[in-house]
Amino acid sequence: MRIRFLQFALAAALSTWVAASLAQPPVHYQHRADMPPGEVGQRQLLRGGPLAGYFQPVEVSGPQGSIVSLAVEGGFDQGDKESVLAGMQIGYVYRMRVANIPDHPGEEVYPTIELVDRLYPPPGQAARFPVPIELTAEELALALEGRFVTRVIYVEEPRTALPVKDEPKKQRYFEIAAGQDPLKVADEMGRPIAILRMGSRVPDGMTPDGKFLYHSPPLIKFTAKPTEVKRTEGIEERQGARFERLPESQIRRR
Repeated sequence: MRIRFLQFALAAALSTWVAASLAQPPVHYQHRADMPPGEVGQRQLLRGGPLAGYFQPVEVSGPQGSIVSLAVEGGFDQGDKESVLAGMQIGYVYRMRVANIPDHPGEEVYPTIELVDRLYPPPGQAARFPVPIELTAEELALALEGRFVTRVIYVEEPRTALPVKDEPKKQRYFEIAAGQDPLKVADEMGRPIAILRMGSRVPDGMTPDGKFLYHSPPLIKFTAKPTEVKRTEGIEERQGARFERLPESQIRRR
């Protein structure tokens, strides 16, 4: 099982994580990564808040030359080369198809994505800050061999994150020990956002059925890359706000 990072993640300092976890009070976790797909997201919706109905942008990228297709209206679309950007809702399970995998001609993998939380970008700029999910050639090969890969993508805890620079278009990760729950580990390290499950399961027959596709839940596919906008675009400005510096005589010092 692997844990993925959503931006600046801890490199692999497990000793730091153990020390931090020992300092925290005991927590009773109601969610597990091995729950049926969709159950964790549905339970999150019961907590309320601005979660239901929100289309969280997700960017799925595969190895060079691969084709990533999304389940739409009972089937898969034509797919996009190497990456696809789409808005997905919390509480649903989204099936994908990854074809043209390097060194595996004619073979396909059908991962699923379950969103369990969302991001809170500036108004009107959600598509500029998608949840990145990388499908590596190594993990796709493991799935084709019959292995099952579970990955949790989370937002790091900024107060404990190490200042490590990310590599463009490459998502860092670390593997956890056997018997550990990746969802629990991700929660202790930050805020879980999505669960990726990938195995060797394929659709029965010539066409996938509704159950295999989880009945093609609603999504919004972005056909073009979002245009760059100013950082203040869509943010309300305070009119006439001006703060003068206090005179030194009025500043209280300790």
